[in-house]
Amino acid sequence: MNTIKKVAAIHDISGVGRCSLSVIIPTLSAMGIQVCPVPTAALSTHTAYVDFVMSDLTEFIPSALSHYKKLETEFDCIYSGFLASDEQIDHCREFFYEYNSALKVCDPVMGDNGKTYRTFSKELCARMIDLAEVSDIITPNLTEAAILLGDDYPSMSMTTAQIKSWLVRLSEKGPGIVVISTAPLADGNVYNVGYDKNNNAFWKIPCDYVPRRYPGTGDLFSSVLVGGILKGDSLPIAIDRATSFAELAIKTTYSYQTDPREGVMFEPCLKWLTDYQVLRNFESL
Repeated sequence: MNTIKKVAAIHDISGVGRCSLSVIIPTLSAMGIQVCPVPTAALSTHTAYVDFVMSDLTEFIPSALSHYKKLETEFDCIYSGFLASDEQIDHCREFFYEYNSALKVCDPVMGDNGKTYRTFSKELCARMIDLAEVSDIITPNLTEAAILLGDDYPSMSMTTAQIKSWLVRLSEKGPGIVVISTAPLADGNVYNVGYDKNNNAFWKIPCDYVPRRYPGTGDLFSSVLVGGILKGDSLPIAIDRATSFAELAIKTTYSYQTDPREGVMFEPCLKWLTDYQVLRNFESL
């Protein structure tokens, strides 16, 4: 019997710049979880570079699903991220439907810092809610949460009541668990926050601020969160684990002052994941 959890990761693959599958595969593997990549697009670099070459792999996704069903392959989790076309929303929903008993996770990759990424149209962003509504867990950053809600990106720090309202409103669209990353709150701190609808429980984990933005940190955070939950972590411990690892990788990278476009130097930090520490930094929101 195969006791290793298996994840179908529906994400892009970028050659230069650590993000998406180049981050997700080693991170989840370090946590003892098998990653089966289902690439949505192949890029020479991620989209933070001025120029990049991209191949849309929309037609590959349903073909892969058909083959997996023919092989009677089972997955413990279907985990979606960067999508290259509106049609890929429907293909992800098909994966979710065919593996209905698997944990369904949607990282609604659309933008950051109040702006959408260059490859995302208004139509694709509008359709992302169709995927979120059939997910068990969604992991937007603050920009993506605003897009999903149809709200303006906050011009100032949010109150606890405001961020809790956003979490609840997002959960009302379908997912039982909502995690919003990098939310600045009125107390002057930045938090990763989560809501468990079944238990009506709100959680927050503080993040140490580093004055540099690195692509791929959202992928790093969400993949550790997914891995933690698959290995039996409670929601607050999983968010804490994801926060701690992302913070470790970011601080390590910042100390070397490397080109931010290269992403975070997570490779020397992977051993931290294998130690699987018990964490206690979470608080009720």
